[in-house]
Amino acid sequence: MPQLEVAGAVLTYDDEGPRDAADVPLVFVHGWTANRHRWDHQTAHFAAGRRVIRLDLRGHGESGGAGVRTIAELADDVLALLAHLKVERFALVGHSMGGMIAQTIALSHPERVERMVLVNSIGRMAYSRGRGLLMAASTLVPFRLFVAANIQRAFAPGYPREEIRAHIRASAGTPREVVMTSYGAMRTFDVLDRVGEIRTPTLMVHGYHDVQLPVRQMLRMAKAYPDAVVRIVDAGHELPVEKPAELTEALDRFLTTKA
Repeated sequence: MPQLEVAGAVLTYDDEGPRDAADVPLVFVHGWTANRHRWDHQTAHFAAGRRVIRLDLRGHGESGGAGVRTIAELADDVLALLAHLKVERFALVGHSMGGMIAQTIALSHPERVERMVLVNSIGRMAYSRGRGLLMAASTLVPFRLFVAANIQRAFAPGYPREEIRAHIRASAGTPREVVMTSYGAMRTFDVLDRVGEIRTPTLMVHGYHDVQLPVRQMLRMAKAYPDAVVRIVDAGHELPVEKPAELTEALDRFLTTKA
């Protein structure tokens, strides 16, 4: 697996699909405590006909490095990888925290982002009381219990328990320092007053049962966008793995529709 050293981190990434495809490369960015394999279903589908790039953010998955203070720093990592791969223009898909990274890139480099998809993401953090209590308890309970509680509530009711346990185990492998500094970066993230500047064609896909980042927060953001397509799915916060085929179909339709 290829890796790139950048700003004190070692980023692990996948670069798949044909380099000579007519469509711009598709770049996938995962969320908090996750890794690039959240996008396995989408990568398998799209890499058959276009270049697909996905990475483990610093400190996540198989990437090394300490946490960061801002979402902009994570966006810089993504841009550094794309510079290394000599990718100038691309379509960007981000889940949760990855969607915050995507919006940051779209605002700072609008000429480079052909299309953008935000999956279970928002433009300003506004925690529910339950999420706030969980974060407040993070210093009082064992770290693994804290991670388990967050991941458990990320899935819609009825999702298979064994699959949830597998995701809890994977997330618990993210170093505590990375988990908490990334949380701090999300907590201070706020581009809601600027999203009206984003002219990039954008699709927002959100889980109806998302209690981490409730759908009403996404709709508030969507109203501020000049032109956004919104799709609500019968899922929780972990839409890429809860309803992978439905998400892939939504992406496919949006990416192949003329702007």
